[in-house]
Amino acid sequence: MYNNLVNINHKPKVFEFYTASTLWNDEYTSEQMLKYHLNEDVDMSSRNKKFINTSVDWITSKFNIGTGTKICDFGCGPGLYTTKFAKTGASVTGLDFSKRSINYARETAAKKNLVIDYQLQNYLDYSSDKKFDLITMIMCDFCALSPVQRQGLLNVFNQHLLHDGALLFDVYSEAAFSQREESSGYEHQQLNSFWSPNDYYGFFNSFKYNDEKVMLDKYTIIEKSRIFEVYNWLQYFSIKVLKNELQKGGFSISETYSDIAGSKYNSDSLEFAVIARKM
Repeated sequence: MYNNLVNINHKPKVFEFYTASTLWNDEYTSEQMLKYHLNEDVDMSSRNKKFINTSVDWITSKFNIGTGTKICDFGCGPGLYTTKFAKTGASVTGLDFSKRSINYARETAAKKNLVIDYQLQNYLDYSSDKKFDLITMIMCDFCALSPVQRQGLLNVFNQHLLHDGALLFDVYSEAAFSQREESSGYEHQQLNSFWSPNDYYGFFNSFKYNDEKVMLDKYTIIEKSRIFEVYNWLQYFSIKVLKNELQKGGFSISETYSDIAGSKYNSDSLEFAVIARKM
């Protein structure tokens, strides 16, 4: 028991473990994640319906999206953005490694008679002959990746973006990081039985890495027959740090906003969005 408690409360090295597949491809938890995606009233796996509509309207106007525009949404989930982009007549591709999310997105496209190229794969490994006018990555997915993964992803963006194309994505800010604190606790059937259909105890540890501006939300799930862990990493950025990282990947920031809906930039905002272009 003592050793188990030590392991539960152990603070790993930054980005030491990567367990995204547990969250997004496990038969049970992927179903829970999809439910959060489709809940139009909360900002969980996806943002609320009102914000998404505002965001799509701004993106569509900002990039003059219409017939012939080639768009790729990295981490498209169940297609909440790609579906709306496709309605403009744009040529849309969606990438996600969650089988459940992609299946839902494909079913939605079929019902609405929309032609959308959904690819079931890890966007870190994406390779195609396609070139896009616009690449989007929404809901701060960039923050969940390690520095090595992010540089690899920037290379993927560079390979698939047209010379005069644009990259649009959002990140969590250092203002948000300053509000985070370390915490720990446990709960029977944690998060309303989110982690398993079986009886379990869920342990939660939130670790803060001040030098790196990284937070880890670590979940340890203990069932009668197994123990598993989920590591949710989040990198928080300043504009300066993000600018330097993008430059290493061959991009420069052309515009900055407080969110992915084009709100005027405010340094106190808990997140911010950037438009970046190839150097």
